Amino acid sequence: MRTVVVIPARLASSRLPNKVLLDLAGKSVLQRVYEQAIQAEGIDAVYIATDSIEIQHACQPFTDNILMTASTHQSGTDRIAEAIGQISCNVVVNVQGDEPFIDPTLISAVAHALIQHNAPMSSAMKRINSIQDLQNPNCVKVVVNQQQQALYFSRSPIPYDRDILLEESIKNYSYYRHIGIYGYTKTFLQQYSQMPMSPLEQREKLEQLRVLEHGFRIQMVETQESSLGIDTAEDYQKALEKIKEQHASH
Repeated sequence: MRTVVVIPARLASSRLPNKVLLDLAGKSVLQRVYEQAIQAEGIDAVYIATDSIEIQHACQPFTDNILMTASTHQSGTDRIAEAIGQISCNVVVNVQGDEPFIDPTLISAVAHALIQHNAPMSSAMKRINSIQDLQNPNCVKVVVNQQQQALYFSRSPIPYDRDILLEESIKNYSYYRHIGIYGYTKTFLQQYSQMPMSPLEQREKLEQLRVLEHGFRIQMVETQESSLGIDTAEDYQKALEKIKEQHASH
């Protein structure tokens, strides 16, 4: 069972262009993602998938594992689906290129859950403790069954509590936010990338709903770790501060 991490990376980003190559204390965001991923146990190799010559050149000093892909992909999932055609693997973990503090143990857990439960796909979730996150449409929510398999993902607060206000409900019920890391079997990922977009996916703008609408399982892993993805200039400033704190504590 050969398990790999693939990090999709592109320069185009509507909110923060070139974010994966931004400097974080002498290393790019993308290099820091890569260095976190290679620490994960049970991972045989880590690759970067990109259509950018600039990203390729920026990565060559720290890795030869760069998979060049077409520039026409609509999502990181599609990019990875093309990239894995170039390598030998059974399980693929998709780690976002803008997550420089991704926890290596979470990467391992997502891969392990896929294998342990013989699922086609896996992902992660974290408990929501604030009303602001629960009501924020950019904080994607997930509900699961008793086997920790995803039932639905939404930008709305789910489940809806008919009898109690959200402020009370959040004290008594565990709401979960979706963490955007995915594991797939190679076979399923290639199948998934060929599936047509689904109605719920189009409504919520969440591509993982395509999997559920086509009748496949997503095995979820609960994590306590909070991540800091870089989507905006404000996120980048937070990341710089976090790096400074880490250096000061060593």
